[in-house]
Amino acid sequence: MADKPLLLVAAAALVDADGRVLICQRPASKALAGLWEFPGGKVEAGETPEACLIRELDEELGIAVTHACLAPFVFASHGYESFHLLMPLYLIRRWEGQVTAREHAALAWVKPSRMGDYSMPPADAPLVAWLRDLL
Repeated sequence: MADKPLLLVAAAALVDADGRVLICQRPASKALAGLWEFPGGKVEAGETPEACLIRELDEELGIAVTHACLAPFVFASHGYESFHLLMPLYLIRRWEGQVTAREHAALAWVKPSRMGDYSMPPADAPLVAWLRDLL
């Protein structure tokens, strides 16, 4: 396990006024295609997780988020076959713009209690449990 590279990915749980959380379906062209995930992406060299999320949410969903609206919540640490994933999850309740699927196959606003109905990557399962307890 020590020889696996560490991959830092920042993710967001966008929460709407009804307590639903946005999940995104991975496109057919990417690994884990068809699975549902939280929006976000790989943290680039020299980038903070917060800056990554602000950039990724603009690129993936067309929304603007400020640093002040990012609330660190919980993180996942999961060993995949070829890398180890470390993923902080931030709660976001405010953003500007209309959420639009720019890179994903589909989007869904889901109550945390219903997230089990959607197939998600293994690293996301503990995050869903935390959201169920919070929301």
